[in-house]
Amino acid sequence: MLTVGVLAGASAPAVEAANAGPPGRNPTTQNAIDWKPCPQDAAAECGTLRLPVDWARPSAEKFDLAVARRKATDPDRRVGVLLVNPGGPGDSGVDFAVRRATSHFSADVQERFDIVGFDPRGVGGSQPVKCSTELLDQAPSAYPRDQADFDQLAAYNRALRQDCRRHSGPVFDHADTLSVVRDMDAIRRALGEKQINYFGHSYGTLIGEQYAEQYGDRIRTMALTANIDHSLGAREFLVSSAATAEDSFNQFVKWCESTSSCALHGRDVTAVWDDLLARADRGEIHDPESPDQVLTANAIALEAFKKFYGPDWDELATYVAGLDAQEQEPKDRRPTQQPQPRAPQGAEEQTRAEPFSAVFCQDWRFRPKNYREYASLTEAELRAAPHLRGSPRVHAAVAGCVGWPNKVNNPQHRLRITEAPKILMLHSLHDPANNYAWATNVHRQTRRTTVLLPYEGAGHSVYGRSDCTRDAVDDYLTERKLPSAGSRCTPAAKN
Repeated sequence: MLTVGVLAGASAPAVEAANAGPPGRNPTTQNAIDWKPCPQDAAAECGTLRLPVDWARPSAEKFDLAVARRKATDPDRRVGVLLVNPGGPGDSGVDFAVRRATSHFSADVQERFDIVGFDPRGVGGSQPVKCSTELLDQAPSAYPRDQADFDQLAAYNRALRQDCRRHSGPVFDHADTLSVVRDMDAIRRALGEKQINYFGHSYGTLIGEQYAEQYGDRIRTMALTANIDHSLGAREFLVSSAATAEDSFNQFVKWCESTSSCALHGRDVTAVWDDLLARADRGEIHDPESPDQVLTANAIALEAFKKFYGPDWDELATYVAGLDAQEQEPKDRRPTQQPQPRAPQGAEEQTRAEPFSAVFCQDWRFRPKNYREYASLTEAELRAAPHLRGSPRVHAAVAGCVGWPNKVNNPQHRLRITEAPKILMLHSLHDPANNYAWATNVHRQTRRTTVLLPYEGAGHSVYGRSDCTRDAVDDYLTERKLPSAGSRCTPAAKN
């Protein structure tokens, strides 16, 4: 799950897309996007596509979907368009296409495909979901201690939801992935392509999976890395997320024990870690960059979780060693967290982009009803990850849906792909965020349609991990050549 990249200035004239009708086979009028050089890089093109906020009411309110393109660098060898989504929910596909695609994809992929990124509705340049900064900063703990705390969390989430709807407009209520899938097919039509190629990472795999369900015959190739299993219930989701985060912690410990350059080498890393979180629980650990701020155990665990994505084990070991070395101070000398300054009365209300819950809570029917149910989920999560104390981001994601309406635009279900070509899936065995079991579950649901290539190492990204992973995707995208049955990619020499 990634950070939102907001595109500034991608405001080329919009072209309204034709009514797609239901996800069936209605004939549509072809439209073109009015491309202009991107403000950040004139070698890339930016534009917008005007689309319905609610695909069930295509003549009602519209919004502008931000799109960016890098044309194939060898037009004579061009295969087609490669739509990309880097994940999130909340990461910017426009930013990926403009700033990151040239370093992410191989020269061969860049030569042969027009790489097209888009900001999903509610993200970046596509009418972003915005919320009051002051209200966002007042969030209660995602770990309520009793029913009263749970009720406070639910009330806060309801207030925040109304605030975000007020600042964002009707797109907030239609930020679900199924709506994004309809938008993606509108992009295909606007580009004049009968079929697309697609590369989706992490949450972007859910977009790909559901596109394959709805529009499978409009796919030439589809490569998905770090896959999402959209059939999971709340308990399975939380426990499997916690288990894979804990597995990444265990991988870090093993690395440190066998690597002399590790800042914690020669020590009992697990004991150091557990003691550090216990000291944080007592308010004894300070933020090295803001010494007046106390670091919570959850904040430390979240920092470790982020380092597992790389994985950046050297940096994590140095970070933990530095926190562990902090001297204990008498309680009366310990600084406390300072309250956030409030905007002066009469000042314009400040907002910031915050699309995560608008997407997540409309894609997943996670609505714990009361503290007892929520506590049971949390206890199961902690049992699965006793050292990392669960998966910090996933726990916060589920907590953010407490108190939301029960209606979900895009509820979980088993994948039903009937018309798509073979789809290539890659997944790390030691992914900190998306459990490898999610990939095997998706593959089991779509066995006749998908091919799963495991990467036996650690980290969240997969494509550029090794020659094996990169070549597998490149060969598939360019030549539709799939790995042979039972193929696996061994861990890279250096994570």
